[in-house]
Amino acid sequence: MERDNVVKSVARALDVIRIVSASKKGLGVTEIAKQMDINKSSVFRILATLSQYGYIEQHEETGRYRLGYMFLDISSKLLDSLDVRTEARPILKELENETNEVVHLVVYDEGEVVYIEKLDGNEALRMHSKVGKRAPVHCTSVGKAITSHLPATDVLDIIERKGLPAHTSHTITEKDAFLKELAEVKRKGYALDLEENENGIRCIAAPVFDHAGNVAAAVSISGPTLRMSDERLEVLSERMIQAGQMISKRIGFNG
Repeated sequence: MERDNVVKSVARALDVIRIVSASKKGLGVTEIAKQMDINKSSVFRILATLSQYGYIEQHEETGRYRLGYMFLDISSKLLDSLDVRTEARPILKELENETNEVVHLVVYDEGEVVYIEKLDGNEALRMHSKVGKRAPVHCTSVGKAITSHLPATDVLDIIERKGLPAHTSHTITEKDAFLKELAEVKRKGYALDLEENENGIRCIAAPVFDHAGNVAAAVSISGPTLRMSDERLEVLSERMIQAGQMISKRIGFNG
């Protein structure tokens, strides 16, 4: 019986938090009691306890209750603990199973992308990529997906520092053409690498966003030109956008 009472008390406290969080202006004791269908004295005791620990605070002038700043502290710790590689792995595995192709997850660092996860698929494919390796942004689908959401000044700085060297005969090497490509990538929501980094390899990628709405990573599928036809890339485009959105949601993005 004592354990049941403790659980019930916790449940009521969580209900108070949920109800208060839904009101931007805060709520009074009477309003909360009506929504919970319990007496005001019980609500007041719950609020007093939550206030003591910083989870609820009372406005000095209105007397209304709202969420306390303790939730910001907890939220920041939760967001810091979300590892994009760990959170993305189930989705990467789904993509690998669905396509049988190579799946990558990369992050941005100092004008380049860094591979932090690679699933090899079931089809034989030799690629230069491996976990920990760096790659340019201008000739990779993952690089374009990320760069398309960076500030324009950052993009111009990358071009100035890194240049746009040709990796194959298909690489975009002109600044205006590259900037136009990035605008198109941002509009469509996905990026393509059409044998621009490695001959015979085509890739499609989508960006991943963090809790603050900043681009945090990119996910891609790579395969030989024979299998990654224009028609297949078109079909995969929606799936890649969806995968990027799913990973983004898992690391706290609400957009």
